[in-house]
Amino acid sequence: MHAYRTHNCGALTKENVGETVRLSGWIHRKRDHGGVLFVDLRDHYGMTQIVADEDSPALKTLDGLRPESVVTIDGEVKARSEETVNANLPTGAIEVFARGVTVQSAAEELPMPVAGEQEYPEDIRLKYRFLDLRRETLHANIMKRTQIVADIRRRMNAIGFNEFSTPILTASSPEGARDFLVPSRLHVGQFYALPQAPQIYKQLLMVSGFDRYFQIAPCFRDEDPRADRLPGEFYQLDLEMSFVTQEEVWDTMEPVIAGTFEAFADGRHVTKAGEFPRIPYAEAMLKYGTDKPDLRNPLIISDVTSHFEKSGFGLFEKIVGGGGRVRVIPAPGTHEKSRKFFDDMNDWARKEGFAGLGYVTRKGGDFGGPIAKNHGPDRMAELYDELGLGENDGLFFAAGKEADAAKLAGAARTRVGEDLDLIDRSRFEFAWIIDFPFYEYDEDEKKVDFSHNPFSMPQGGMEALETQDPLTIKAYQYDLVCNGFELASGSIRNHKPETMVKAFEVVGLSQEDVERDFGGMYRAFQYGAPPHGGMAAGVDRIVMLLCDAINLREITLFPMNQKAEDLLMGAPSQPEPKQLRELHLRVVEPPQKPKAQEGEIS
Repeated sequence: MHAYRTHNCGALTKENVGETVRLSGWIHRKRDHGGVLFVDLRDHYGMTQIVADEDSPALKTLDGLRPESVVTIDGEVKARSEETVNANLPTGAIEVFARGVTVQSAAEELPMPVAGEQEYPEDIRLKYRFLDLRRETLHANIMKRTQIVADIRRRMNAIGFNEFSTPILTASSPEGARDFLVPSRLHVGQFYALPQAPQIYKQLLMVSGFDRYFQIAPCFRDEDPRADRLPGEFYQLDLEMSFVTQEEVWDTMEPVIAGTFEAFADGRHVTKAGEFPRIPYAEAMLKYGTDKPDLRNPLIISDVTSHFEKSGFGLFEKIVGGGGRVRVIPAPGTHEKSRKFFDDMNDWARKEGFAGLGYVTRKGGDFGGPIAKNHGPDRMAELYDELGLGENDGLFFAAGKEADAAKLAGAARTRVGEDLDLIDRSRFEFAWIIDFPFYEYDEDEKKVDFSHNPFSMPQGGMEALETQDPLTIKAYQYDLVCNGFELASGSIRNHKPETMVKAFEVVGLSQEDVERDFGGMYRAFQYGAPPHGGMAAGVDRIVMLLCDAINLREITLFPMNQKAEDLLMGAPSQPEPKQLRELHLRVVEPPQKPKAQEGEIS
C-alpha cells in the first residue's frame, strides 16, 4: 500500500464500499455526536467523511487534533444510510470508518478559519496566505486560473502562434508608467529595469522574421494599486503578428477570447466571435461617457446641447454659451421613485467632485423639477420626443466642459443602470473601441503628448503628421472591452523609421532623443521591418471576470496589499549593508519635516 494514500479525498464512491483504503489530507471540520466523531478530511481533490467511534483506535488521536492538522487515515469504506447521503458531495454516498491514524503534522490554533467563506481582515488573509489558499472559493479560483491559461495557450498554438520568452532584465523606458529599477553589481551606478511589457522585444521578433509570437508575459509597473490592477506585477496574453491589418488582428483574436470565455462562462451568454461591435472612440465617449463601456447596460447618453442654446434655464444657457455641452441619461420607469432618488443622485455627483447632476421627473406626462419648470413643458416634450422617452421616464443632466460632461454622464449611466437593476449580469458583452486619437493635449504640461501608444501607426502616415492638426489625427489603435473593463489594448505599429521620428517630433522629442531612448528598435527599422501589429490582453482581468471576483486578489496566488507590501514574505525589506556595498549604493533618507517651535501651531 502507498505510504500516504490509495485514493484522493474526492475519489471514493459506492463502488468502493467494502474496500480498505488509505487517505491523507487536512482536518477540515470535526463534529462530535456523543461518542461518534465525524471528521471531514480535505485534500486538493475534494472531501471525504471519516467516522471514528469508541471501537476505533483512531478516536482518541483524532479527537485531540485541531482543524488543519494533516493526517493519514487507514479505514474501511462504508455506505452512508439513505437519510445521511450528501448529494452535493462527489463522495457523499460513502464514509470511511477509521481503523488507524498517523499524524503527519499537527496544527497550532489557527489565526483565521479555513472552513467556511466568512469575510476576514485582509492583512490577516495576506500574512497567512497559505491558509487563505486552502479556502474553497479561493482554491477553486486559482485552479480555474490555471485552466484558463492552459486553454488560451492551446488556442494560440492551434492558430499558428509560437510562444517566446522575452528578457526580464531590460532597459528603462522613458515612456509609460514608472519602472522598477534593478541595480547592476558589475556596472557601477547603472540599472536594469523590469519590463512594463514586452512591447519592444515583440516588435523586434517581427523584424527578426518570426511571424506570429505570443507569451503569457509577466509585466512590472511601479503603480498604485486598485481593484482591477495589482501593485507590482501582472500577467498578460501578449501577441504580435506580421503583415496584418488591424481588422485581421480582430478577426484572429475574437475566436480565441470568445472561445475561452464560452469554455468557462458556465452557461452565461458570450458575444459570438465575428460579432464583436466596433465602436469609434468618439462615439463611445458620446454614447457611454467612457472608452470601456458596459454594453449590458441599455442606457444611451445623448447630447442635447442645441436644446439649451436659448433656454429659460439660465445655468445651462450660460454653460452652452461658454462652449460647454449638455449630456442626458434616461431613467426609464422612474415615475414611482420618490424625489429622494433623484436628490440622492445629485448628492452622489457632488461627492464625486462634480458641481451636481440635474434632473427632470415625469409622471403620467407631467414634468417636474427646476430644469423642466424653467425650460418649459413644450420644450421638454420636444426633447423627450427626440429622445424617444415615455410619459413615466425621468432624465438626468450632466453639463460642463465636454470632457467633464462626458465623464459625469458616463458615471451616472453606470449608477442609474445599477440602481434601476437594468444590467443583465448573466452576459459577457464584448466590443472593440477603435480610432483612438493619436495625440492629446496635456493641460498640466501645456503641450501635445501621445494619448495611447507612441509606437502606433498614425492613420494617414507621414502625410497626416506633416499636414494635420495633431489633435485631429487618429491612430490604428484599439481596445477590447468587456462588461465595463478594458481587457486588451493593441495597435498596428509604426514600422517606418522616418515616420517614427516625425511622430516623436510632434511631442517635442528630436531624432537624437529617439535614437537614444529607443535605439534598439530604431536601428532595427533601418534594415527592413515588416508591417506588424498586435495586442496584449490582461490575463488577471479575464480570470477575474470568469470567476465573478470583485478584486484581483481573489484570483492571484500571492498578491501584495494596498500599500504594495508582501505581508507573507516581508517585502520590501531592508538590504544588508554588505549587499549595498556590493552594489555601490547607499540609502538616502527623505528629509524630515522641521519640528514646530514651542508656541507654534504644527
